[in-house]
This record gives sequence, C-alpha cells and structure tokens, in this order.
Amino acid sequence: MDVQTFETMGTVVSLRIGGAAGGTSGAAVGRAAADGGRAGVPVPEEALAAVRNVFTRWDERFSLYRPDSEISRIARGDIRLTQASADLRDCYAIALDWRDRTDGVFTPHRADGVLDLSGVVKSLAIAEAGEALLGLGLSAWSVNAGGDLLVSGDQSPGQDWVAGIVDPANRQELLASVPLVAPVRAVATSGSAERGEHIWTSAGGGTAPYRQVSVIGLDIVTVDVLATTIVAGGEAALNRSIETFPIEVLAVLRDGSLVATAGLRSGPG
Repeated sequence: MDVQTFETMGTVVSLRIGGAAGGTSGAAVGRAAADGGRAGVPVPEEALAAVRNVFTRWDERFSLYRPDSEISRIARGDIRLTQASADLRDCYAIALDWRDRTDGVFTPHRADGVLDLSGVVKSLAIAEAGEALLGLGLSAWSVNAGGDLLVSGDQSPGQDWVAGIVDPANRQELLASVPLVAPVRAVATSGSAERGEHIWTSAGGGTAPYRQVSVIGLDIVTVDVLATTIVAGGEAALNRSIETFPIEVLAVLRDGSLVATAGLRSGPG
C-alpha cells in the first residue's frame, strides 16, 4: 500500500489511504518494517500537506525541545500559564481532566515541576489530522505517529485495517496483529523499548513493571493516555482502566511474559 512519511515530534508519522481493492497490508504500530511496497491508493499531495501542517503546528507550540515554543517559554518563566494562548490552556485543561480521571497517575507535570503536555499533544494532533483528512473528503485512511494509530473506513473493500503490535525485545517482529473492526479505531503503545525510561512511575520504585503497553479502543486520546497511565501505574492502573473504559490491552512484563485482556485472548468474533 502506498505510504507517505515525514519526521516530526521526534518520531515518524506515516499516512496511508485505503478504500481501494488490492491493498492487503496492515498498519503497523511502533517501528515495524515497511509494508513491502504493495500497490495501493496513492496519497494525495493535499492530504499529506494537511497532515504535515497539523503536526508542525502542534510541535511548534508544544515541544519542550524547541526553545521558541510557547510551552518552553512557560518553562523558562518568560510567560505565565495565565498569559498563554487559548489553545495551550485548552490542552492543559484536557491533561488535567485526565489526571483526575486516572486518580493522578497520569499527570501533565514532570517531577521537576515543568509543565509537559506531551502525554496528550501527539494524540490530539493525530485526531486533528484525521479531521483534516475527513474534511478533504477522504473517508478511508490510517495515521500512525510513532506507534499511535488512528484509522477510518476500510483498508480495502470489506477488509478492516490491521494493527501490528511490535515485540519490544525484537522490533522487527510482531507480538500480535489486531483487526481494527469498527467502532474500534485507535491503538497506542507506550513503554521503554523505543525511547528508554521516559515515564515517571507511581507503581512503587522508579521502574515501571511493564516494558510495553498497547491499548486498543475507540478514541486515540483515550488509548494514548491510558497506555501511559498503565505503564506508570502498574497492575492497579491496568485493572482500573479496563474496568472503567471500553478498551483492550496487551502488556509486556519486564520478564517478557504477556498480559492480555479477554477480547484479545478470544480474538475477533
């Protein structure tokens, strides 16, 4: 299937267009191998431009790696949060809401007190990119940003999109292939395999019990936040999340063993 990629937010974003006969490859979650160059629907230039523009705008405002970003100016004390743009304050409000919904396990504040909205920014950008594609009249597509995946429509007529969840011990291998049967449209993966230890944990000690957590569900922001929450909060956060939200989870423990929710163990149908 034809795919277009670009780098942003310290990762790679890939865009595929579905809906035509002949496409047979899935959209892999994480840094999986390319789909083999199978023929598919070419990505329109305006679609790629729209998605790239969305991610660029979010990165320019919310990246702590960019000294000129608005959130970096807040971190340095150049401006106060009350002086920030409405977009940034709205994003902060979303992060605070998720902090409350996860009993504080998910937080927009780093241990050093710096405001860090990266826990919601990428998924919000993915969601906006999806809206931009729908606005262009494209109803079948997948947007994958560093392992966080949102899809719409069918990969090809009568064929669902498939998410490949990468093995953290060997990133050229897949742990599972998960059909994204509507209304399930989103997958997010969090953990230390790709970026090292970057999630502060409240699960006792400084090391997260899960090496990787993939969450499958209806909404990209929800699954992204919950993947981070489960990595940070451990088994208690996993149990609370699956009791509260309509999600499925595949988690990899430190010893390489797997924990899967019932829907993934039983398979489709």
